[in-house]
Amino acid sequence: MSGITRRGAIAAMGGAFGLLATNGLIRAQEIEVTKEMILDDPAAPTGGNPKGDVTIVNFTDYNCPYCKKVAPVLARVIKDDGRIRHVYKDWPVIRPTSVEGARLALAAHHQGRYEAAHAALMGVPATRDGISAEEMRAALKGAGIDMARLDIDLAGRSREIEALIQRNMAQGDALGLTGTPSFLVGPFRVSTLDYAGFKQVIADARESQDNG
Repeated sequence: MSGITRRGAIAAMGGAFGLLATNGLIRAQEIEVTKEMILDDPAAPTGGNPKGDVTIVNFTDYNCPYCKKVAPVLARVIKDDGRIRHVYKDWPVIRPTSVEGARLALAAHHQGRYEAAHAALMGVPATRDGISAEEMRAALKGAGIDMARLDIDLAGRSREIEALIQRNMAQGDALGLTGTPSFLVGPFRVSTLDYAGFKQVIADARESQDNG
C-alpha cells in the first residue's frame, strides 16, 4: 500500500465475518468485531505508554516493504512523544509466509519479547518472492529470542495464536482495510506517513478528543 492518506473516517466497527484459508493465507468471517476488540484485545501485544492519551493501532505484515520502511519512523514518533499507546495487529495478508511471521512474533510475545521479535522481522529486507521462514527464524535468533521456548509456545499455544490472528483478520475486514501498513490514530485512519505526518495526525487526534 504505497499511497499516503492523511486522514479518513474509520469504517463501521461491527459486522459478520468468517474464517477460511486460501493459498495458506487466513481470511476471516463470522467473527463479531467491536471497538473494544480493536482497541483493547487483552491478547494483542502493546507498546509505548500504556496510559497514553492517543492510541495507534498498527495493522502490519512482515512481507510488506512499506511496513518495514515506516516501522522505525513510527518507533521514533512514539518514543519522542511519550504519550502514545501502540497496539500491534499482525495482519498477514500478503503471502503465506506472512502467516508464519505473525505466528512467530506472537509466540515470542509469550516470552515477553514481542517488540524485539517485531523489530527483528521488520529488519529482514522484503523480497519479490517473500521472506522465508528460515530467514525469519534466523532474525529472531539474532535478536536473542529463546528459540527453544518459541517452538514450545508455537505448539502449546497454537490455538491462542491462531485465534488472535483470526480476530485481527476480522478487524481488518470490518474496517475495510485494503493493504498494509494501515494505522488507526485516534479517530483517523492513515497509511504510510513520514515523521511530520504522524506528528500532525496525532495532534489532530488530540484536538478531536479535546473537542469531543
